[in-house]
Amino acid sequence: MFLKQFKGTGPGTIFLIVVTLLTLWASAFIRLQGRFSLYFDLDPMPLYGLLSSLLGTNPLPGIIFTLGLVSLMAFLMVNLNTTLFFINERTFVPALIYVLLSGFFPLYQLLNPAIFGAMFLMLAFRKIMEAYRIPGVAYKFFDAGLLISIGSLFYANLIWFGLIVIVGIALLRTGNVKEIAISVIGLITPYFLTFGIYYISGNDLKELLSVIENNLFGRPASYVFTTLTITAIAYTGLITILSIVFLLMSINNKKIKSRKTFYLLLWIFMLSISVYILVPTVSVEIVWITGIPVSYLLSHYFVFARKKLVPEILFTILFILILIIQILYLG
Repeated sequence: MFLKQFKGTGPGTIFLIVVTLLTLWASAFIRLQGRFSLYFDLDPMPLYGLLSSLLGTNPLPGIIFTLGLVSLMAFLMVNLNTTLFFINERTFVPALIYVLLSGFFPLYQLLNPAIFGAMFLMLAFRKIMEAYRIPGVAYKFFDAGLLISIGSLFYANLIWFGLIVIVGIALLRTGNVKEIAISVIGLITPYFLTFGIYYISGNDLKELLSVIENNLFGRPASYVFTTLTITAIAYTGLITILSIVFLLMSINNKKIKSRKTFYLLLWIFMLSISVYILVPTVSVEIVWITGIPVSYLLSHYFVFARKKLVPEILFTILFILILIIQILYLG
């Protein structure tokens, strides 16, 4: 069966995931000349602006760089489960799902700040979970806040996910005021340093404030959805809901740490949906962040569903929908 081919953990499975990644990203290279600047290129955050200037105006280096980041994210997805073992099975399926989701919006298969935000959120998530049962004050929350804040200097709207650090403290700890305080300090520190560097180098602080304001509250970002894309999103939403229901039905049977890991992932999922709905500058690039919890939720269902035929069919349909999106983009 199709999904079964991806459930292994050997070199063959890695090869299939790499082939899938290259297939779904082929259109980014084929339609290279049709690329154009998106809204986050017009008024970039400091670190994203710096990287963009280093890579230049030719889109090819940026696409190659982003493809490398997607590969790194796929590795981090697998590595996190290997370390925390919350899915309770060693599997590469989370990497596969994340790779598939990266093909949802062909126009965003280029250098963009959200993929950096996703990477820093993944690293912060690991730090939060490392704080589980640490005696005394867990300074891991400072690290988590720091990582999210650094990521927001690429993708401003990642700053809203600082709430996840506070949720993590509530889930994993006893609500220690010191831990809340150090997590806030972690969130503030990169901005304090950035403003300091701007001031010392003689740059306009008002201009920096304007950039941050525009990225958080500026003009609304828009994306023209095709009928097929809407269908694919609705379908993915339905199987995600199915996966959440499946998880909640069995969550009490899991170890406490695994349970808390999934709860925190659900918080990230709900927050990413809320940010997309409520924040005007957030567009479909949020898929890079929403893809993190969705990949784990779908993987848990695909791995543990008792009736193996159903997840096989659901996965195959998802794979075909995303493949058709890519093919039509080339047309």
